[in-house]
Amino acid sequence: MKIIAIGRNYAAHIEELNNERPSEPVVFMKPETALIKKGQPFYHPEFSQDIHHEVELVLKINKEGKYIQREFAHTYFDEIGLGIDFTARDIQKKCKEKGLPWEIAKAFNGSAPVGEFLPVSNFPDFGNINFHLNVNGKLRQKGNTSLLLFDFTTILAYVSKFFMLKKGDLIFTGTPAGVGKVSVGDHLEGFLEGKKVLNVEIK
Repeated sequence: MKIIAIGRNYAAHIEELNNERPSEPVVFMKPETALIKKGQPFYHPEFSQDIHHEVELVLKINKEGKYIQREFAHTYFDEIGLGIDFTARDIQKKCKEKGLPWEIAKAFNGSAPVGEFLPVSNFPDFGNINFHLNVNGKLRQKGNTSLLLFDFTTILAYVSKFFMLKKGDLIFTGTPAGVGKVSVGDHLEGFLEGKKVLNVEIK
């Protein structure tokens, strides 16, 4: 199982971090050791003082495929859920300043909690899916797939040119604006079309 993630996929999030708007999907990966399954806590690492939450819709791949055509891409995932792309922003900043890869800021142990997945039949329109993240009971991030720069089918067609997708792989599709620092004791709750599907305690 592998985790493929898309960066800079919501314009407002690009603006809040002063990043350049991409002309094609920005792709990075997380190892299986980044995965935290439903209900497990996230242990704040000692190597960073600025871990940010980034809530994202996550696609679960249901069959093997490469060089997937956009018109068939919707058949390659059968469940949608929510995940958090935890990012060590201070480490990422240092790596970027030196022109170095920044996997250590994105792919560290436990950096990818995921919650409950729902069948695609729950979502009649992939272009209009609502989700949000509460931190300690207060709304922190809110997104809708109508605001994606690259939609689900574009993402799958693009990444499958480089990586063969296999059953069980997860695709993180990008985060909306509102990312922010988490601290020990915080409680993160993610909602997908009003249904609570993600629950993460920071320890």
